Amino acid sequence: MRMALHTRMLLGGVIGAAGGVLAHVALRDTPLLNAVVHYVTNPIGQLFLRLLFMLVIPLIFSALVMGVAGLGDLRRLGRIGLKTLAYTVAVSSIAVLLGVTLVNVMRPGDGLPPEQRAALTEAAAERSTTLSATAAPRTGIEFLVRLVPDNPLRAAVEGDMLAVMVFSLLVGIGLTLTATDAARRLLDVVEGLYDLTMTLIQLVISVAPIGVAALLFTMTAQLGYSVLIQLARYVGVVLLGLILHQVVVYSLSVRLLGGMSPLQFFRSISDAMLTAFSTSSSSATLPTALKVAEEELRLPPHISRFVLTVGSTANQNGTALFEGVTVLFLAQLYGVHLTLASQALVVALCILGGIGTAGVPAGSLPVVALILGMVGVPVEGIGLVLGVDRFLDMCRTTLNVSGDLAAAVVVARSESWTPASPD
Repeated sequence: MRMALHTRMLLGGVIGAAGGVLAHVALRDTPLLNAVVHYVTNPIGQLFLRLLFMLVIPLIFSALVMGVAGLGDLRRLGRIGLKTLAYTVAVSSIAVLLGVTLVNVMRPGDGLPPEQRAALTEAAAERSTTLSATAAPRTGIEFLVRLVPDNPLRAAVEGDMLAVMVFSLLVGIGLTLTATDAARRLLDVVEGLYDLTMTLIQLVISVAPIGVAALLFTMTAQLGYSVLIQLARYVGVVLLGLILHQVVVYSLSVRLLGGMSPLQFFRSISDAMLTAFSTSSSSATLPTALKVAEEELRLPPHISRFVLTVGSTANQNGTALFEGVTVLFLAQLYGVHLTLASQALVVALCILGGIGTAGVPAGSLPVVALILGMVGVPVEGIGLVLGVDRFLDMCRTTLNVSGDLAAAVVVARSESWTPASPD
């Protein structure tokens, strides 16, 4: 029986990390270890990262266009679409800010000895594979002006991903407002691009165990086991952020804005949460979430179907939180100082990334790689995260699906729906 992908990824991470630690102890600074890293593990890891980068532009463009164009019913549903969009942006912002705050307070990436961090940073600089980025804007006005690209193709080539995202959002809005056969055919083309990109991402992820093993071997061969301590602290921060958002933010949202008991809400959606945890896919959980919304929460079908369908791709609170924590953690690990402006950029990118992230297992990895490249953090650090990504993916998907159902409750309540009393 073929081993599951997440099991193979975990196995690859364990083999790579253990092999690197042993090599660090037995062969540190020897020509043999340097040759293995230079000619074998580093090229394999870099190829894997380049495959991820290759898919960033088509994924971001197609996912954002479809996410906004999915609000095509906005003209028909009016208030429901606007409320869904406003709620999504607000709660995603809270999630990212929560994650960024936890990383800044707990600093899971700190603690590496200075000489090891210097070696790690030097090695990353030698084989840097980050997205090119334009020079940082000098003022807030310049930043706002540069959000709108004068040439979207040039913005994509230069790695100005915020401009690419803004262009994608505008295309989605245009398709929403254009009721012609030609516009619908263009949306079909974008959907085809999205489907193609997702197929390629699944192919890339299928070889992730090899890439994870190579990247972790390279890193632990340089640093030994000390980097694994930082990894454990990182996992703890991500889980803490997800738990706080689930227990506190969603409970308050459902109680204050949805008029429902949080205990009743979480008890009613337990089937959807279990499905999300086991599949790591908001899209795969959508049928169960729809069933739960109508049979357990007893939401109006026209509201639940709209909010949950849009939310499965555009309301990824857990993913946005995970992306923010990951970027700042790796910045701390590599000793890259992110100013307040840079962290604000990370927050904005993560909020948009929550809309443009595919609702499938490991769908956030290209977005994380994109943000790392934009803020100057060595992208190869993502290999450290990949070793534990499957478990974190299961947890953040559970949060994503819970957030979709919470949004449906809040929007339904705003449309004069009244929660049923528990049986």
